[in-house]
Amino acid sequence: MQPTALANNAVAANDDEPSSTTAEVRPGIGGALLGVGLLSALVNLLYLTGSLFMLEVYDRVLPSRSVPTLLGLAAIVLVLYGFQGLFDVLRNRLLVRIGASVDRAFGRRTYDAVVQAPLVASRHGDGLQPLRDLDQVRTFLSSPGPAALFDLPWIPLYLLLCFAFHPWIGAAVLGGALLLVSITLVTDLLTRRPSRAAAAAAGQRYTLAEAGRRNAEVLRAMGMAPRTGDIWAEASERNLVAQRRISDVAGGFGALAKVLRLTLQSLVLGVGAYLVIAGEATGGIMIASSILVARALAPVELAVAHWKSLVAARQGWGRLKAFLASFPSERLSVALPPPCESVRVEAVTVTAPGLEHALVEDATFSLRAGEGLGVIGASGSGKSSLIRALVGIWAPLRGCVRLDGATLDQWPPEVLGRHIGYLPQDVELFAGTVAQNIARFDPDAPSTASRSSSSSTSRTPTSTRRARTP
Repeated sequence: MQPTALANNAVAANDDEPSSTTAEVRPGIGGALLGVGLLSALVNLLYLTGSLFMLEVYDRVLPSRSVPTLLGLAAIVLVLYGFQGLFDVLRNRLLVRIGASVDRAFGRRTYDAVVQAPLVASRHGDGLQPLRDLDQVRTFLSSPGPAALFDLPWIPLYLLLCFAFHPWIGAAVLGGALLLVSITLVTDLLTRRPSRAAAAAAGQRYTLAEAGRRNAEVLRAMGMAPRTGDIWAEASERNLVAQRRISDVAGGFGALAKVLRLTLQSLVLGVGAYLVIAGEATGGIMIASSILVARALAPVELAVAHWKSLVAARQGWGRLKAFLASFPSERLSVALPPPCESVRVEAVTVTAPGLEHALVEDATFSLRAGEGLGVIGASGSGKSSLIRALVGIWAPLRGCVRLDGATLDQWPPEVLGRHIGYLPQDVELFAGTVAQNIARFDPDAPSTASRSSSSSTSRTPTSTRRARTP
C-alpha cells in the first residue's frame, strides 16, 4: 500500500475524528465555558442597573424630592457597577485562559502532525498553515468576540422588558434587532468566500517565500529570482484583494449597524416622549427604555465588528480538525530491548510519498552485528530512498525492515532514533548549541560525551568537515 493510500485510509478510518477532536477539548474547558456563561449572566443582569436607576430617579426621586432616597440609590448603583466591572474582568481573563488551554491541548499534536505530514503523503501549500490556524483560534478566543456571542442570548430579556414598558417600545426594539441580525447574516454570507481565498493566497505567499529562502543559491545562479518574485507578488496581490473585500464588507456593515443602533435609540426616545405626552408612559420609562435599547443591541453590533475574526477562526478550526483527522494519536507499543544482533531487509519496495511508481524494488539483504554494507549506484537510482526506508522515514510499499526480528513500525520513533545515526544529503542544524544537536536535544544525555564531540567538531578543519558531508 502506498503512503498516499495510507494517508487516505487514515482519513477514512477517522471520519469521526473532527467530532472526537472537539470532544477532546470539551472536558478541559467545559467548566471554564460554564464559568464564562455564568459570568455573562451576572454581567447582563447588572447591565439593567442604569435603566432601573433612571426609572427610579424620574418616577420616584424627582416627584418626592427626596435627597436621602437619591443618595441611597446612587450608593447601590455604585456597588452594582463595581461588581459588573469585576465580573467583566473575570470573564475576559477566563476567555484568555480558555484560548491558552486550547493551544496547550492541540499545540503539540499539531506540531507532531506538521512534522509527520511530509513523511506520509505529498503535501502542497503552506506546511505551517495548521499552526497558524491554531494561533487564529487562540487569538479569537482571547478577544472580546466570544464575550459578544455569550451576550447574544440575553437580548430576549431586554426585549421583554421593553415590551413590559410599552408594546410600541418593544415593537420598535424588536424591529431594530431583526435588522441588525439580518446585517450579521449578510455579513457572514458576503465574507465567507473571500475569507477562504485570503487564507489560500496567504498560504501560497508563505510557501513561495520559504521555498525562495531555502533555494536562494539556485535562484541567484539561474537568474530565477525576478520571476519567482513576480509569482510571489501575484499571490500577495490576491491576498490583499481578498482581505480588502473582507474589510470593506465588515467595515461597511459595521458602520451601518452602528448608525442603525443610534437611529433606533433616538427613535425609541421619540416614541417614549410621545407616550409621555399621550399619558401612556412616564418620563422614567422614556429614559430607561432609551438606555435599555442601547444595551440590547450592543452585542449584535459587537458581533458584526468582530465577524471577520470569527469567520477566520471558524474556518481555521475546520481546517485544523480535518488536518488532525489524517494523523490519529499514536498507539502505545510494547517496550523492546535495544537492537544488537541483526538487520534484515525482506523484499522491500519503496516509493516516495505522492508517487505511483516504485523507486526501489524487492531489495533483500541481512547484516549481523559488526558487518557493513555499501550501496553503490548511479544518481537517482534509489540509494537515498532505500536509506529512508531502512531508518523508518518512509514506510515500504511492500516488504519490511527488521531489527532483531522486530519490524520498524513496532518501535516508537523516539526510541528507534536512539539506535540510528542518519545524515541526510542536505544537513541543517536546529536552533541550539552544537552539543544539543549532537545529543539530539535529550536533556538526560551525558554532558561529557556531548562536550567532547562538540570540541572535536570545532577542532576539525572546515574543509575536512565539508568533505565528510554527502
